[in-house]
This record gives sequence, C-alpha cells and structure tokens, in this order.
Amino acid sequence: MTTGRSIDGVLVQWGERLFYPANHRAKTAQSRTAASVRQRAIAIRARIQATVVRRAPQVMVKVTGGGRGMAAIVAHLRYISRAARLPFEDDRGAVREGKQALRDLAEQWRYGGSFIGDTSPRREAFNIMLSMPSGTDPLSIQRAAREFAETELADHRYVMVLHDHQANPHVHLSVRAESRFGKRLNPRKADLQRWRETFAEKLRGWGVDAEATRQATRGQLRNYESLWRVKATEQGRLNTPGNPSKSGPRSERSRQQAIIAWAHIAHSLAGSEDAEDRALAHRVDRYARSTPFAVEYTRRLDKRQERTQQIIDRKPARDVRPAPRDMDIQR
Repeated sequence: MTTGRSIDGVLVQWGERLFYPANHRAKTAQSRTAASVRQRAIAIRARIQATVVRRAPQVMVKVTGGGRGMAAIVAHLRYISRAARLPFEDDRGAVREGKQALRDLAEQWRYGGSFIGDTSPRREAFNIMLSMPSGTDPLSIQRAAREFAETELADHRYVMVLHDHQANPHVHLSVRAESRFGKRLNPRKADLQRWRETFAEKLRGWGVDAEATRQATRGQLRNYESLWRVKATEQGRLNTPGNPSKSGPRSERSRQQAIIAWAHIAHSLAGSEDAEDRALAHRVDRYARSTPFAVEYTRRLDKRQERTQQIIDRKPARDVRPAPRDMDIQR
C-alpha cells in the first residue's frame, strides 16, 4: 500500500499539471511554495472531486471582440444594453440606463485618458462575456461578474450588463483597453484561463458550484466558434463552415499529456490504504477513459490496427520449400 505522504506528492506533481497552466503557476508560485504539500494536495483533491465526481458546471469566459474606435465601442454598448433599455453598471458601481446616460458614458471613455477617435488603428476596448449553463441563478452570475471585474480589471474603465432573457444567463463586459495608468490590456490564452478560474472562484463564493477546468484536462474536443461566426450563421451570411472539433498536433499532445497525468493519479490512489481513495481511483480511471479525446483516440487506434490486419491478410503467403537433404546436395 502507498503511504498518504507519497499519494500527496503524486497528486501535487501530476494534479498541478492538469489544473494549473504555466502562467497560473508562475503568478502564484510564492503563495504555493509557502503552502505545504499536504495543503496543495487537498486543493487538488477538491478539484478532482469537482471535475470527476460532481461534474461541476464549467464557467465560460470569452473575448468576443473589441472596438477599434468610439463608433464601434458605442455600437457594442448599444447592443449589450439593448439600445440603453437595460441597466448598465460601470467600474465605479454606478447603475444607469437610458440613451442620454449611454452618451455621457461614451464621452467619458472618449476623453478619459488617451483620446479615442471614431476610428482607430488599434483595439481601444475588449468585449468579454462571462457565462454559465442554463439553470444558474442570474443574480449570482451578476454578483460574481462584478467581483471578477473588480479583481481582474481594477485599473480599467468597464461597463457590465446582465442578460438573463436567454437560455444561458451571462454578463457582457466592455473594457477600455487603456488603464488609468496608461497600461494596455492584451489578454492571451493563459490570461483567459486565469480569468476563468477567478470567475469560478467568485461564483463558488455565492454558493454556485462552478469549475474552470481546461478542455485538455477534460479531454474535450469542442471548438467554440467566434461570435462573428455565430451572428453570421444566424443571418445566413456564413459561406464557409467552421471546424466543430479541435485538431492539430499541439491540441492532441496536450490531451495525451492529460491522459498520462490522470493515469498516474489513478494508479497512486488505487494503492492507498484508504478505501475512499481507492474508490476515487476507480472514478478517475473511468472518467479518463470516457473523455471524448480518449474515446476518439481508441477508435482511431482500433481502426489503424484493423487496416494493418487487412494488409497482412491480403499479403500472399511466401513459397516455403523444405531445405535440401545432404544427399541431395551431394548428388
């Protein structure tokens, strides 16, 4: 049987590869170094339970575009506020509605820092959407989005609007790219993952079960379409269909690494003296084998083996003759 200390070490080693991207590790290195291995293992166990056992709803944080100039920014503000009919909340916590209030806000953005003309060669604002699956309390999403913005966008002007009239309740955030100190927002893939984790943390603070596990960790292959493609499809203007599944060597490699990490975790838990650990090992193994990537990978492997067997079956047998006897050679 494996000792608890050894299991904790495996959970930390492989669990952090599964759940924490490189940028998250770098940013929280100091706090995580101070934490004991046991504390870090407890955090990993909690995420395994949420992902594998409870199948907690996954948050979505998506950058849907951005305005290159005030004309585009105002058009988006009109869109998310439904032509100023919905109340909108700014970074100071002020809640307003109406066309005049929207015009006043636009003027504040235009002159509040570097001047923004009607058009601009660079992106002057980012449009972000924070969403949860249907059935989630919209007010909890709104509160969590407010706390998310206060944490991640503290130095920027932003406007947030709750949309609770659609299947999935969500919040639209429009963020001025330039901060109050002149630093420009430039979100990358790693930043989006950190934003997802922050949003999930804020939701849990309001009693909403939420997780921000990466697609690779869950073995998902879904490729979410850009907002412009969704709108173009709805309007019948999209000529080329998108790829609904992620593909490519990098995507496959990250998912293979996740399967390996799950296997190490399951193997370690299976050798535990604790019956709960052994039961969790079974759940982890079954979860990893049932992920879309694992199923697709197994299907491709079986197909490859089938083709190989077909080639072998079609190959003609070699003409094998018995070796000549010594007396035959002498003759």
